[in-house]
Amino acid sequence: MILLKEVKVTFSVKGAILVADEQKNRITTTIYGREYTIVGTESAAHLRQVVRAVDDKMHAISLQNKTLDSGRLAVLTAVNATHDYLLLEKKVRDLEEQLAKYKGLDS
Repeated sequence: MILLKEVKVTFSVKGAILVADEQKNRITTTIYGREYTIVGTESAAHLRQVVRAVDDKMHAISLQNKTLDSGRLAVLTAVNATHDYLLLEKKVRDLEEQLAKYKGLDS
């Protein structure tokens, strides 16, 4: 789970385990020219990788749509990221089905 600093959470639920703020990693970074503090239970390296992907996607979209304000740019970035995620999710399901069929043939 990744949270912006402005969202105050004392404890968050990860599965059935409560994760205290002290166990979270925090990084201060810049996304599309604005500074953010990102908080998450993942490693700082993973948080930086997420930030880099979001920043890269925002810059790529803004190059194609130079008149977008930052709010619309953020929404388009979220739509693109969700689209990519759903395609990958489907690909994983398809591969799991193929693997299940393959394992069934081995029995």
